[in-house]
Amino acid sequence: RKSKGKPNGKKPAPEEKKLYLEPEYTKSRITDFEFKELVMLPREIDLNEWLASNTTTFFHHINLQYSTISEFCTGESCQTMAVCNTQYYWYDERGKKIKCTAPQYVDFVMSSVQKLVTDEDVFPTKYGKEFPNSFESLVKKICKYLFHVLAHIYSSHFKETLALELHGHLNTLYTHFILFIREFNLVDPKETTIMDDLTEVLCSSSGSSSNGSGNGSGNGAGAQNHVKER
Repeated sequence: RKSKGKPNGKKPAPEEKKLYLEPEYTKSRITDFEFKELVMLPREIDLNEWLASNTTTFFHHINLQYSTISEFCTGESCQTMAVCNTQYYWYDERGKKIKCTAPQYVDFVMSSVQKLVTDEDVFPTKYGKEFPNSFESLVKKICKYLFHVLAHIYSSHFKETLALELHGHLNTLYTHFILFIREFNLVDPKETTIMDDLTEVLCSSSGSSSNGSGNGSGNGAGAQNHVKER
């Protein structure tokens, strides 16, 4: 008698256990600071200045975090830029869709962001220099790509991160980053849904209750079996 799992009689493959969700690892932090307060805009600071400063800092920290496992993220081990069941593609300046390996994708991200944050016309550092009208949209684009990199580290390289005993740093960085992008609505919640299960665990104790973090279990444990493309 055939099982009811699938028409061909085969049982659906069990969902792979996510190591980064294990309580013994999610509790690891390098600080117990209340990040919800840290990300709030100080009264005396201009919004664009605050976004520029934090975005640049996150770029450097995420780039550094990725560099610790970059030797394990190769064209052979990560033939696509994948996070769980979602595969990401890079789009060049002409909008052409490019299928690439994870290290190639991350290189595209870091190179393009480095170019932006060092461009005086985009991220001005001199007194009196104005931010461009497109600044906020560029920050949103940067944050979306940085989220992809963080999510890939968790999805594909958490074992290596554990071996290096850097999971506390990764958890702290992720929590800070997620609360920041939520505070200023910089990334569409649909984009971060793929990591809602982790976000729920890490950010629930950091005073975050907005922008759909509570639906993590519904979107994480019941992930689709097919591969999404973005």
